[in-house]
Amino acid sequence: MSSSSPPSSDAARDFLAEAEEIVEELGTQLADLADMAEKGAWEPDLLNAIFRGAHSLKGLAGMFGFGMIAETAHHAENLLDWLRMGKISLTPAVLELLFSSAELLTTLLRACVDGTLDQHQAAASAHASAIAACLNPAEPVTAAPLLEQLGLSDSLMGALTEYEEHRLKENCSKGRHIYVVHASFELTTFDQGLAELTDILKGCGEVISTLPSVGERIETHIDFDLLTGTDRNEQELSALLKHLDVSILLAGAPKGDAKAAALPDRADFQPVAVTASASETADTPVVLPASELPGASPDEAFSAKSMSRTVRVDIGKLDELMNIVGELVLVHSSISSIANRMRTEGFSRMAIDLGKAAKGLERRLTDLQKGVMDIRMIPVGQLYEKMSRIVRKISREQGKKIELKLYGAETELDKLIVEDIADPLMHIIRNAIDHGIESPERRLAAGKDERGTVRLSSFQKGNHVVIEVEDDGAGIDLEKVKQKALSKGLVQDINGMSDREALDLIFMPGFSTADTITDISGRGVGMDVVRNNIAAVSGMVDIETRLGQGSRFTIILPITLAIIKALIIFCAGRTYAIPITSVVESLILEPADIKTVEGKEVINLREQTLPLLRLERLFRVERVGINPGEQYVVVVGSAEKRLGIVVDDLLGQQDIVIKPLGPAFRTLRGISGAADLGDQRTILVLDAGGIIAETMRGSGA
Repeated sequence: MSSSSPPSSDAARDFLAEAEEIVEELGTQLADLADMAEKGAWEPDLLNAIFRGAHSLKGLAGMFGFGMIAETAHHAENLLDWLRMGKISLTPAVLELLFSSAELLTTLLRACVDGTLDQHQAAASAHASAIAACLNPAEPVTAAPLLEQLGLSDSLMGALTEYEEHRLKENCSKGRHIYVVHASFELTTFDQGLAELTDILKGCGEVISTLPSVGERIETHIDFDLLTGTDRNEQELSALLKHLDVSILLAGAPKGDAKAAALPDRADFQPVAVTASASETADTPVVLPASELPGASPDEAFSAKSMSRTVRVDIGKLDELMNIVGELVLVHSSISSIANRMRTEGFSRMAIDLGKAAKGLERRLTDLQKGVMDIRMIPVGQLYEKMSRIVRKISREQGKKIELKLYGAETELDKLIVEDIADPLMHIIRNAIDHGIESPERRLAAGKDERGTVRLSSFQKGNHVVIEVEDDGAGIDLEKVKQKALSKGLVQDINGMSDREALDLIFMPGFSTADTITDISGRGVGMDVVRNNIAAVSGMVDIETRLGQGSRFTIILPITLAIIKALIIFCAGRTYAIPITSVVESLILEPADIKTVEGKEVINLREQTLPLLRLERLFRVERVGINPGEQYVVVVGSAEKRLGIVVDDLLGQQDIVIKPLGPAFRTLRGISGAADLGDQRTILVLDAGGIIAETMRGSGA
């Protein structure tokens, strides 16, 4: 087994983009196959689709020179071929090998990006050996007597492939009726008719083979024989197909029914049921070859034009394009500002013309911005597929029975946000399985279904997307959380600690309730990293739990981070921006409204206590000059986690492009990045989630 270096960086990127799609689809299909296997039956079409995916990946990797990936896909293809041919059974061990193949292919694709493909040679060789050990010659299956009972013609049997003959044997062994459905379609509409007939037959059984046949109207019609296995009797099948031009022929007695006769060749077939379509009495259409159609040139009979209208674009190029749009937004702000200044300085006519041009530019920029943002948006269903594979893998490892329910897969998010929250979401789901869902024995003892449920849902709420992870497990024992935090020295006193404060302890660095270290949990790298990563994309995370009933993690995210609308505020001589998606409302602060509770400033907002935060205290900035007479409160957060930020002035709303501050400022709490304003100023963008977290821990208030 060898792995050549990629032919070029462009070719490598093209390969990785397509190969990743194939492997992700393989993982989803394998999960569906495992679900079907648990219920005792699986669809041959699904197994064929998985086989085709492995075959496509093998060819693609070989074409681009990735030998190790091609050989790994080849071994997986061999395993799938033996499975679909019935040479081996779909046992848990075989399923494990298939899942391992998908995981190894994912690892090898990541290694291509890192340039470390050769380091995985031993793992690939070991996996190939495991598959080879599984592919021992099986005992020959003697199913010839079953096929002989069918009495199918030699011409029909000779047209079957080895796989189709195997599927015929499988249907016979299951005791299904075998029918040959003869159908005749007009040349102009045969594709739609054949598809409809195939769908109906698949709905009540299996279409083993579709073979072309010879009918009486070869000038205007095309005929097919569909070899079908089903549990339906002749009358039931005839009723399903009564609206089609078909004849149904019983092909023997796999259940031992002596009344069914062996079938002769097609020339001697007598239909059990025939329903003529209205097309027989209609005028016969004349179908001309493409080259004889009016106005058709010889070249139009065949075209090399691609049928796909999809173009793969590197997300980095979209980032660059969005940055340019952001710069144009700033230029527009500058032009508008110049027009306003010219109007005040007496250049009224020129200022009016410039103002009109600025308005036109604003409309075009809005359209351009919306277009680029639409390109960046992808459905979160792509993320769901990865999570379903993780759930299946961990549940297998832990011996737990878990059903993953998915809702809102069509909800759209910025591609970069989806990528950034993939790991935090995976961590939350792993925790739900490891800490939340009990073992089947404990669930049964507690009066629950032995199969636990993890519910992953997403929906749009205003300018946010809300993602919820809910389980019906044991919930979070808050007393245990308090004692664990106390024993680790994370808190000094737990007397009088509320449930909300106890839940916030879970997000403290180094906190874990696991008593033993496993591959999944107990290493102290936990929810604090999850919250920091979510906060990095201006998101927030919240927890609800009920002991013995389960927990719910709620993630609130902006739809995009490319260009966002922000509220520009002024405080203690400095200007800041708060993403408008984090702002609930703003109000005038009257000094008489401020109360003090346990040394912290609060106000009463619609009979709710709202804690206040002064930015100068959080950032340790000295206030220059006299305090303003009138101040404002900007309410940020969601649900129970709301905070009032006291500011000196509200300067209005503006579109901004958030730029990262770099690694040196990564640990800075309460700041998500920086943004340029149109007047050549750079301001800090506040992270509402991070500020709320700091305030909950007692900082800055």
